[in-house]
Amino acid sequence: MSEILSSLRSLMASHSPPLDALVVPSEDYHQSEYVSARDKRREFVSGFTGSAGLALITKNEARLWTDGRYFLQAIQQLSDEWTLMRMGEDPLVEVWMSDNLSEGANIGVDPWCVSVDTANRWGKAFAKKSQNLIPTTTDLVDEVWKSRPPSEMNPVIVHPLEFAGRSVSDKLTDLRAKLKQESARGLVIAALDEVAWLYNIRGTDVAYCPVVHAFAIITTDSAFLYVDKKKVSNEVSEYFKGLGVEVKEYTHVISDVALLASKQLFSSFSSKIEDMEIDSDQTDRLWVDPASCCYALYSKLDADKVLLQPSPLSLPKALKNPVELEGLKKAHMQELYGASGYFMEAEANKKKPTSETSKLTEVTVSDKLESLRAAKEHFRGLSFPTISSVGSNAAIIHYSPEPEACAEMDPDKIYLCDSGAQYLDGTTDITRTVHFGKPSAHEKDCYTAVLKGHVALGNARFPKGTNGYTLDILARAPLWKFGLDYRHGTGHGVGSYLFVHEGPHQVSFRPSARNVPLQATMTVTDEPGYYEDGNFGIRLENVLVVNDAETEFNFGDKGYLQFEHITWAPYQVKLIDLKQLTREEIDWLNTYHLKCKDILAPFLNQAEMEWLKKATEPLTASRTLSAVLFFSSLTFFLISSPSSSSITLFTVSTLSSFLTIPLPTLMLYVKQMPLMAVRLEIKHVTESTFFEYSVPFQSPLSNSHELKVQKDHAKGNVVLHKSK
Repeated sequence: MSEILSSLRSLMASHSPPLDALVVPSEDYHQSEYVSARDKRREFVSGFTGSAGLALITKNEARLWTDGRYFLQAIQQLSDEWTLMRMGEDPLVEVWMSDNLSEGANIGVDPWCVSVDTANRWGKAFAKKSQNLIPTTTDLVDEVWKSRPPSEMNPVIVHPLEFAGRSVSDKLTDLRAKLKQESARGLVIAALDEVAWLYNIRGTDVAYCPVVHAFAIITTDSAFLYVDKKKVSNEVSEYFKGLGVEVKEYTHVISDVALLASKQLFSSFSSKIEDMEIDSDQTDRLWVDPASCCYALYSKLDADKVLLQPSPLSLPKALKNPVELEGLKKAHMQELYGASGYFMEAEANKKKPTSETSKLTEVTVSDKLESLRAAKEHFRGLSFPTISSVGSNAAIIHYSPEPEACAEMDPDKIYLCDSGAQYLDGTTDITRTVHFGKPSAHEKDCYTAVLKGHVALGNARFPKGTNGYTLDILARAPLWKFGLDYRHGTGHGVGSYLFVHEGPHQVSFRPSARNVPLQATMTVTDEPGYYEDGNFGIRLENVLVVNDAETEFNFGDKGYLQFEHITWAPYQVKLIDLKQLTREEIDWLNTYHLKCKDILAPFLNQAEMEWLKKATEPLTASRTLSAVLFFSSLTFFLISSPSSSSITLFTVSTLSSFLTIPLPTLMLYVKQMPLMAVRLEIKHVTESTFFEYSVPFQSPLSNSHELKVQKDHAKGNVVLHKSK
């Protein structure tokens, strides 16, 4: 790293004007989260491999900013020459530069790799000390990176309508209507998944992401695709001709954006597209998404005539059509996570293997899981690098195991696996945490808190217009009760054979989660977690679909929404402390496990089915109950054992067994005198943190009474009171 930093500093000094600092973002020309190998410039200069982060190189310092998912990973990967800056804890990069760099300092960045939003935000921060953001004419990292991988030369693939669900012509019609609504005459599209979704194409230019490196420009009467023409076969070329889309070289986009600004961009297919008859005097604006469009393209436009707002394609892409929804459900149904029996807790699996070839490691287990997926219909690859992590590695939120240094599977440690795949009919993402030995009480407490948050969010009903920022607390509250939390968002959208992380909506503590409310037919993940540095990590993740909800009332005529789970994999019961679950949570788990069994059963052989039956056995609410019954001056204690399905009544004076009563319905028969008895029936008695429950009953000794069941918070007991 020293040689790389030294070479970059030499280029910074010789640059015109000389640079006091150089920013190296993670993003490519399309502001992508995941980038191709040749675009991993920040990784090359810093050695940090996480998907999110920013490197800053000054004359005598090197700093890296990243978010909470990667703190531990960055600590492990950064050399002593680098200082880690923790997002959310340390100053923002623009604040640090403004405060620590000299007045009038020149700060360089490749304008293709920084968004309009970011460049404008930095510019405002730099203004107070007259500092300058300098767009470099070439990327200085590329000049130093002598072994930079070549450009990907993978073919453009047409995504069939049977999987896409909507035609390109329909999408273009809707898009042009949106342009008219916003009085815009054109749109520059830079986000790779938006180009792919609009034109119903896919590719393999970026690992784990079925997209093509391409831009698009749409006007009221024309449509363009900018892509390396070597990737376009004759058949695909005819496909675009039929759509009236002109295919141009990838590198021509910057000159065409300039032509677009001057109203000189024309297409040979314009006559094929219906004129929207928009008054040209009112449509001199061009639409640019400031989050996905790079500053290099934006700089070719007249800023006074640019509509800077989120892309009109982002929301329609997130709202899945019926074909996409059906495909997503099919893709998740065949995600036999663990159902192969590979994660069975057979005694043989608990023993460490003796031969090198039989070792179970983080990598071999990950590879096995991938091979199981690869055998499924429509499989096209993984949707992100599998997070296969044992013990302390699971505390690294986005841990990626390496064959040479990965851990072996250990029956005495927690194992967290976050994985997903790309299928022609959908994208999947699932996380489960398991323990193959005996988990500690603390591990069970933490797992149970994560599970309670996961269930609370997944079962939520909420009015239309509610955003993910509002819902995020549901998943965190059970952890907050113990003073625990996690540093990542709770949920993200999932594409339809596209990016596994899809916006514009999210469930998160971040303010950006306020921007877009959840809407019916969106997908979103439900993935709370807890990570204890140096010990273990826990995360549970299902993909949900947002649906309309039927409610008894409809306050404010807003309408209500709810979630539908489409991920089917049992939760490991041995990690759950059942005493901490409510009756409703146990009922939900039993219902979910029953569905898992029904849905997965057709895909399994006999041995696998035996595993699934055991993993989905109904849970019972058997637990220790301590209660006191006050009745006719006699006091009785109710005691049960977690291993027993009955409850025993004892008298205070002798503590001898008086009567045994079966659970779960609590039937109390209190015999006071020979020939005199009272029958009390109490249903739904639980050990919830707060509750009060009243049950009427008839006594032969008096008129109607009421039995109140309350929790004595001071003593931690459940107290039953008789009252008139």
